[in-house]
Amino acid sequence: MPSPNDLILIGILLLALVTVESGGYFLTRVVRGHVPANRLQHGFFRAGHAHAAVLLVLSIAILAVISYAALDGFWLWLARTGVPIAAILMPAGFFLSVLGKDPERPNRLIVLLWLGVVSLTAALITAGIGLIAGGVAALSA
Repeated sequence: MPSPNDLILIGILLLALVTVESGGYFLTRVVRGHVPANRLQHGFFRAGHAHAAVLLVLSIAILAVISYAALDGFWLWLARTGVPIAAILMPAGFFLSVLGKDPERPNRLIVLLWLGVVSLTAALITAGIGLIAGGVAALSA
């Protein structure tokens, strides 16, 4: 069963999905030509939007089961928060790195994408190992 803190974070993440909806509206304006954007921006805006939604939902799924993991301290914190952090950093990297009029390539803010990748990878590995260890411990009990 999720902890009270996990339930609060799940509630926040569900509300954050509403912001992804508004991003979808922005994308429809880009696609219809109401917001000027070049090919690079179209691709990055779509990728940022998709990553935001998928990572928020993945965060909720992990929080629903992470209390069963054999983790504590820093490792439990990482498993709980790494994917939500990636859900902020990765879309920010996609969106912010192509701001401006007709950029030819991403700017330096693309680093946010790669910081998100590190956070996502670390969290998934930690949560996966912790859940496997928790399951093995439960089977052995």
